[in-house]
Amino acid sequence: MITSKFTEFILSISYNQLPDSVTQKAKECFTDFLGVALRGSQSKSGEAVKNIIQPGDESTVMGHGRSSAMEAGLANGIFTHSMDLDDGHRMAMLHPGTCVIPAALSLCESLNRSGKDLIESIVAGYQVAIALGMMINPRHRNKGFHSTGTCGTLGAAAAASKAMNLNDVEITNALGLAGTQAAGLLESDHSGSMGKHLHAGRAAQSGILSALLAKNGFTGAKNIFEGDEGFLKVMGGVNPQEVDLSSESYNPVMNNYHILDVYFKIYPVCRHLHSSIDALLAIVKKNQFKLEEIDEIMVKTYKIAAEHNDYHPTSTEALKQSLPVTLAVALLNHYQGAGCIIEFSNSTQNQVEIDDISRKIQIKIDTKLDKEYPHCRPSEVSIFTHNSVYKKRVDLPSGEPENPLKQGVDWKFRNLNPDVDVEILEVIENLDSYLDVREFTDDLNSFL
Repeated sequence: MITSKFTEFILSISYNQLPDSVTQKAKECFTDFLGVALRGSQSKSGEAVKNIIQPGDESTVMGHGRSSAMEAGLANGIFTHSMDLDDGHRMAMLHPGTCVIPAALSLCESLNRSGKDLIESIVAGYQVAIALGMMINPRHRNKGFHSTGTCGTLGAAAAASKAMNLNDVEITNALGLAGTQAAGLLESDHSGSMGKHLHAGRAAQSGILSALLAKNGFTGAKNIFEGDEGFLKVMGGVNPQEVDLSSESYNPVMNNYHILDVYFKIYPVCRHLHSSIDALLAIVKKNQFKLEEIDEIMVKTYKIAAEHNDYHPTSTEALKQSLPVTLAVALLNHYQGAGCIIEFSNSTQNQVEIDDISRKIQIKIDTKLDKEYPHCRPSEVSIFTHNSVYKKRVDLPSGEPENPLKQGVDWKFRNLNPDVDVEILEVIENLDSYLDVREFTDDLNSFL
């Protein structure tokens, strides 16, 4: 029943029936994806994957020529997730764009689909990934699964299926094949490894593979979501019979496009840390006191955020999961007049100052705030100086639909890629006018 609902939705998506708000959000998501992927291609994990993929002519590897559709999906997914700056959905607890867009783009380009086809594929993929994430979380996450790698694989398969114009039987097979490949463990995230980046790249690649196999008659489980040994029950402990498909939150065929609820990030760290960073920076920007006047910083927040409490991260990836150290870096960046998009890296530069600030930070789980998660991601930061106490609470970090980026994703793109001609943004805005996505990517590549 659930699998068939997803299949019906994928088949039903039509550009001409999409609200303008949905097509515009899809373009914003693509802009965010491209900006982050281009910057992420220069990361250590980005460089590593570029060293192993083979040249080809099917699909664009952002900033690095072309390769096969599957290898392009792998590379672009890794590029985007390596920065910890990719879009996300707080109720689904995942990052859909880093899995869905590489799959949709790779196949639409290799198959000479139109820009409208690409938008359809993106919307289909976001819908499936997010709806599935909301069905299965927080139980899925609490078991140790990384939803971007797991639910993202199904979203990528949905996008790939739409890009390939698969029929209902083929889509069902593609979803079945994707579901049995879905993987990603939070140990990779919280141990500070690049395995987190691989989750996104493999999700995109596995989604593409699933659709290609299904097109060639390769079969997958017909009840991959609701089966007795299917995705929901085994990986989330969710009884499929309890899933209310009449709810707009879950039913993927209702006119509730989940892409509209996607957030955009401005700090390249775990999303659970953003409310605290926002609150901290709001205090220091509003009040004129010196860094050396700070005696103590108290952070009260919800349980999952508070558990990101590694005071001594040993890698850049681990740093991006550390609440005390990211706060210290953000604070030091502010007083040193750093740029808008804060750079977080595990370098020895300023390490003494960062350690000194980190030691002043205390983190506590607040039971009242914890009850508000995941509808909110609240944090209350108090800064104690020699003479005063300053407090700020943030319920939803910047970039959420209810608290959108003031400058928009175009601003974020320009800050991440200052050497790229801003006219590239006009190309994305005109995506739906392209009759061939290869011409679209040619135009994008002409600015890189």
